[in-house]
Amino acid sequence: MRWNWQKPDWPHFKWDGARISAAEHRMLLGAGIAIGMAKHLREGEREQLVVGLMSGEAVDTSAIEGEVLNRASVQSSILRQIGLGAAEKRGVTAAERGIAEMMIDQLRTAAQPLSSETLFAWHGMIMAGRMDLSDVGSYRKSHGAMQIVSGRIGAPKVHFEAPPSERVQEEMEGFLAWFNATAPDSSEALPAIARAGIAHLYFESIHPFEDGNGRIGRAIADKAIMQTLGQPVFTALATTILAHQKSYYEALERANKSNEITGWLTWFAEIALEAQGRSLALVEFTVAKTKMLDRLRGAINERQEKALLRIFREGPKGFEGGLSAGNYSTITGASPATTTRDLADLVEKGALVRTGERRHARYTLKLLG
Repeated sequence: MRWNWQKPDWPHFKWDGARISAAEHRMLLGAGIAIGMAKHLREGEREQLVVGLMSGEAVDTSAIEGEVLNRASVQSSILRQIGLGAAEKRGVTAAERGIAEMMIDQLRTAAQPLSSETLFAWHGMIMAGRMDLSDVGSYRKSHGAMQIVSGRIGAPKVHFEAPPSERVQEEMEGFLAWFNATAPDSSEALPAIARAGIAHLYFESIHPFEDGNGRIGRAIADKAIMQTLGQPVFTALATTILAHQKSYYEALERANKSNEITGWLTWFAEIALEAQGRSLALVEFTVAKTKMLDRLRGAINERQEKALLRIFREGPKGFEGGLSAGNYSTITGASPATTTRDLADLVEKGALVRTGERRHARYTLKLLG
């Protein structure tokens, strides 16, 4: 019996809750901080924040599976579908449109129980345009083994083999019953990190779809966190997993061999907290941006405002290496002399910090929060 689903104790997972109790506490504390900070944002700014998180997660959860999507196209599709954007530009692909649809549905149905119909709908969305699959919007039915492999053709390394297709329906009925029974306010409710980590591992172990299991499994983990925290707000889970992609696959491979999953949940807890930290940093950045623009309203010219907005679009990290005078001229169309005056004025007004001299001078945002 090589895999977890072949063990006699499947799917009765065991773990040491004390090992992740501190992480659970930090997760709840961070959620409270984020909710409190978001109250300082106007409605349009909150929508912009959520759309930014959604589009980032959509692109990054696809990147984990090796699918490269255009972030601007995904964000455009999200905005159009929620009624905040213009007609979708022609360059948006079926994959970009589909993942955008799934992210929106995930947010809108966050509080609802999970069902096979929801999973089928998500699968149909993210597999839009795929002509190479026989089972889209339904569980896999193929008779061959569902394996995760690497290595040369003829000498593959099998990292995991999922239950055969004839077992999938029964296994998924058990999974859905478990997921909904452990929801908040139920008698078997689990804390956020434990529930999300188990849900992801449990789903990936069944591997119920012909393709797309990773993206849907991460969406389920997000849903678990949203439900337990009581807020339909994304953490940067996929973005963080992408940053630790190698260890993600290694942790899953280790966890697929046993139903004692303390090691997996310990790893997942670190990722979940890092993800929450990323999203919290974005909330802090958005609040600081709002405060700065409010403070400078009427005190800066159109060129300066245009440049600041362009820097803010780069996110908390800003321009790599800082904004140069050349960057400013390109963004605003200002002459070298005007650029020098504008930048000096922004430094004097406390919007930018200057480092370096002459052609080596660089400018970064001065966010006081």
